[in-house]
Amino acid sequence: MRGFKGGMFGDAFRMGRKFAAGDLQLVILALLAEQPRHGYELIKLLEERSGGFYVPSPGVIYPALTYLEETGLAEVENEGTKKLYSITEAGRRRVEENRDMILHTLAKLERIGEKMAYVKRVFETDRHGADEGDDGDFMQDGGDIRAARMLLRSALRMRYPWSKPEAARIAGILERAATEILQGGRPETRG
Repeated sequence: MRGFKGGMFGDAFRMGRKFAAGDLQLVILALLAEQPRHGYELIKLLEERSGGFYVPSPGVIYPALTYLEETGLAEVENEGTKKLYSITEAGRRRVEENRDMILHTLAKLERIGEKMAYVKRVFETDRHGADEGDDGDFMQDGGDIRAARMLLRSALRMRYPWSKPEAARIAGILERAATEILQGGRPETRG
């Protein structure tokens, strides 16, 4: 899989899987250091912090939690059918040893969330076709852009629901378009 270097979301995230397993485990530990959490809460928290860009599946989160438990970095308390995970003292030491990387990763997730919120605002229109929010004059005389946005929204709705390969293909198209817009039409350079 190719990295999305220099693009809208930076080079730390790749198409499809957004984290290496070890990085995800450290982020989970940092979130557990804030307070004990259920697996589902971790999924929702990562989705929220990234503005919907990164929504880890249960098939990613629960094996990571199991690994953290098996290595003594987290412990689990059964609450009926749910499991509540907490960080251990060894887990806290691991977080402290990797604090800079964790803070960098969480900050990047939050920046992505802000960018996703901005993109969402740009794509939202009111009943009259006018742009909402404080960005209205940025789209002045943007009839062609408005028509293209409406066409894109329509195409996405018509293709939905999509398979994972199709979602990855669509995401790649949108990421390339965003990068080209941000670069002012200059071709993307890859390293």
